[in-house]
Amino acid sequence: MAGNSSRRGAIKKTGKGNPTAGSGGRVKRGLEGRGPTPKAKDREGHIAYKTRKRAEKTATPRRKGSPAKGDVDWVAGRNSVVEALRAQMPVSAVYVAEGAERDGRLREVFRVAADRGISLLEVARAELDRLTDGAVHQGLAARVPAYEYAHPDDLLDRASAAGEKPLIVALDSVTDPRNLGAVVRSAAGFGAHGVLVPERRSAGMTASAWKTSAGAAARVPVAQATNLTRQLKAYQAAGCMVVGLAADGDVSLPTFELAEGPLVLVVGSEGDGLSRLVAETCDQLLSIPMATGLESLNAGVAASVALYAIAQRRSG
Repeated sequence: MAGNSSRRGAIKKTGKGNPTAGSGGRVKRGLEGRGPTPKAKDREGHIAYKTRKRAEKTATPRRKGSPAKGDVDWVAGRNSVVEALRAQMPVSAVYVAEGAERDGRLREVFRVAADRGISLLEVARAELDRLTDGAVHQGLAARVPAYEYAHPDDLLDRASAAGEKPLIVALDSVTDPRNLGAVVRSAAGFGAHGVLVPERRSAGMTASAWKTSAGAAARVPVAQATNLTRQLKAYQAAGCMVVGLAADGDVSLPTFELAEGPLVLVVGSEGDGLSRLVAETCDQLLSIPMATGLESLNAGVAASVALYAIAQRRSG
């Protein structure tokens, strides 16, 4: 009956004595819109949210003014920093621990840094430990920016600009950066126009490679190839002859007569030599005559011997 407040459901009293007419108020509020649905990464129950939180928890915050890890390389230790500066490595800053003992090496670093306009920063020893990942730095470390690799075509352009027939050294599965540095040094010494390395399963231009090159890395470009076999075929299409060094090569290096033309010399690792696909791609396989009992040379030495022989042919 209208106006009968005693009928069931007409009046509801809360525990605090606050009457609410029917349930319309609550239902209306429950039906009101709550805005757009949050993205998955912002919804607490969603796996994307949990993944994001996990990543934020494990990530190490980057300090203001500090380079991102992976964007730089570090040379730690007094002798190593001195050698890096002597090798003309592109050092961007030198870090010295507070209270570090001054000796002849440190004074040389200060002098070279001043002459070359390199930033010299004094930091707490704990901070230097953090920057160098706990390396034995002896209170001194140098920051080196990540190496900027050339494009494989740049090596051909470099030869063309010099009015010379291209001579390129390609490395196949050479993983020791010291071997890479030695090859770069030999390439500079015997007139090669650049060195080619694969992006994967290969040594890169780290601080160790820079130091071994003894400054040659500042003069000879190193290029990276996504796929070495494909790039060798591209060089062949550009008119280059591709020859590989192999212990069982069908042509002895001293008798190789085609060194005067556009040439790509491929050097494999000491243990495994050239990979199958790379060996099949080569136009010829060259062998270095060896004394009895010596099976192979490491990549740096083999490249040096071959480049010397090629240089002699080209100059003759």
